[in-house]
Formats: sequence, C-alpha cells, structure tokens
Amino acid sequence: MSNAIRHVTIGGRVQGVGYRYWVEQQARALGLEGWVRNCRDGSVEALFSGPPQMVANMVALCRHGPPSARIDAVTDEPGDPAALNLRRPGERFSVLPTI
Repeated sequence: MSNAIRHVTIGGRVQGVGYRYWVEQQARALGLEGWVRNCRDGSVEALFSGPPQMVANMVALCRHGPPSARIDAVTDEPGDPAALNLRRPGERFSVLPTI
C-alpha cells in the first residue's frame, strides 16, 4: 500500500500554546514523516506522510490539538510529495521556521 500525503492548515489559537511541539510529538508517535511550521497569519501548517490510516488519525488529532489550543478551522488537502524535501536533512519529521 502506498503512503498518503496530506497538507493541513490549522487556524485558531494555535501559536504560543505549544501546538507545533505537540504536532511533532504526535506525528513521531504515529511514525509519520513530514513537517510543521507557524505562518505569519497566525495559523499552523503541516505536511504528513505515511500509511493512510495513520495520516488520517493525525489529521483528526489536529482538529483537537493540545489542551491550551483553540481550533477554529482545519483545511486538509492532498500534499505534494516534493514538499517533503523541506524537512531538515536526516530528519523524518521537522519543525520548520515561520513563513
């Protein structure tokens, strides 16, 4: 079975509440590849790659977030495999700089 790749953007109170760290921990626990980063508009953007059910589980987790977050909106779209190249060399999952 091939991997699923999803590009997710999360809006709400998701910066300054440990959301990126939480995403990184959840994604690593699920064995996913990808990255997460803050956006200047206040949202968080992430790319997840892995077995389809694990990716779907991660997207579902993003709809709830850590306890201190407030999720107002989640967009979930097919991801571009080339976007995995944004990860830091040697890392399966990276926290990237704000864009």
